[in-house]
Amino acid sequence: MQIAIVLYPDFTALDVVGPYEVLGRLPGAEVVFVAEDPGLVRNDQRSLVVSPEATLDEVTNPDIVLVGGGPGSRLQLDDGKLHEWLRAVDRTSTWTTSVCTGAPILAAAGLLRGRRATTHWAAMEVLARFGAIPVHDRVVVDGHYVSGAGVSAGIDMSLMLAGRIAGDDVAQMVQLIIEYAPEPPYAAGSLDVAPESVVERARAALAR
Repeated sequence: MQIAIVLYPDFTALDVVGPYEVLGRLPGAEVVFVAEDPGLVRNDQRSLVVSPEATLDEVTNPDIVLVGGGPGSRLQLDDGKLHEWLRAVDRTSTWTTSVCTGAPILAAAGLLRGRRATTHWAAMEVLARFGAIPVHDRVVVDGHYVSGAGVSAGIDMSLMLAGRIAGDDVAQMVQLIIEYAPEPPYAAGSLDVAPESVVERARAALAR
C-alpha cells in the first residue's frame, strides 16, 4: 500500500508529519514523500527541511494521496503540474485525502466539485470558490475523499482512515503507540470556544 504525501515550499510540518506517524505504521504501508521538483523542501517556519524521495513523475499509482496545507498552499491553487498529477492519480487511488489548506488544492484541481469537505477555519471560502461544499467538521468523508480541518486534525483524519483500512483494533493500537490522548491546557482550539481577542490575534497572524 503506497502512501504518497505531497510536499511544496512553505508547507506546515504537522499537516504531513501527523498523518505520516499514523499511516506509516499500518501493515504493508510504504510512505513516499513526493514533490514537483527534486531537492530540499522547506516548511513554513523555515527551520525544517525535508528531502522528498521522488518527484511527481516517479509516483504514478499510489493507493493513498495526502496533500497537507500551509501558507505555501496559496501558490498551489493555479492549474499546473501538481493539479495534473492529482487528477491523474485520483483516477486509481483508493483514498485521496487532505489536511488543513490542502483541501483547497484538491478543490482547485477540480476534484471536490459538489463534494463535502473541510479545511482550516480561515480557508472555508476558498473551498466554496472552487465548487466544494464547506463543512465545519473536524473530519469529512465524501466518497473516496477524506479531508481534515486545521493542522492537528490530520491525526484524527488519519486514525479514522486507519480504521477503515486496517480495522479498529489496528487503528487503536497505532493511537496507543503514538499516545494520542489530547488534553490541551486551553479551550481555544476552535472558533466556537476561543475568546474573541484570541481569534483576532490569530486572524492577524495568519494574514501576515
